[in-house]
Amino acid sequence: MLDREPLLHPIAIDALRPTQMTVGLREVARKRGEWRARAEKSGLEYLGQHMIPVVIGPKNHRWLIDNHHLARALHDEGVEQVLVRVVADLSHLGGRQFETFMDNRNWLHPFNEKGHRKGVSKIPKHIEQLSDDPYRSLAGELRRAGGYAKDDTPFSEFLWADFLRRKVNLDLVERDFDDAVAKALKFARKPDAQYLPGWAGPHD
Repeated sequence: MLDREPLLHPIAIDALRPTQMTVGLREVARKRGEWRARAEKSGLEYLGQHMIPVVIGPKNHRWLIDNHHLARALHDEGVEQVLVRVVADLSHLGGRQFETFMDNRNWLHPFNEKGHRKGVSKIPKHIEQLSDDPYRSLAGELRRAGGYAKDDTPFSEFLWADFLRRKVNLDLVERDFDDAVAKALKFARKPDAQYLPGWAGPHD
């Protein structure tokens, strides 16, 4: 059931179902820039190196379990199709069984832009309907600034986003993003962040 061979034919981005409610639109903009820099000369190679992991669910819907920011960026740039890697085929499960399995595998993240959990039915059905969580962008930039290490924990950036939501004022995030990142770095190095995936500890 798991770790199947990748499908080597394109899948329409419009056909992909998200497993989360939000993205960081600053993160999306950064990935759009990366795509524009590569699209003309090495776009096909880029897509081949960034196959999107999916789970096949009821009615053969393809559910994204990672790379929502990339899928949204490509969609916003007018890319119509991507290559996918099928992680599991759960098409034989009923709706409630599917949701329970996905939730237990941490393949669902039904939390809104305020960090509040919602029903799975509230997850958008299309990648362009994902709303903006500024703290997800802050968490992504914090990792690139060395605030924590990349970690395989599902939705690890969202765990950091929820931590930062309680530490850094939203007005600062929207008004002076660089200053918000600097403040986030200080909080990321404190002991009360050590429960988070990729915590790097204090630095001199």
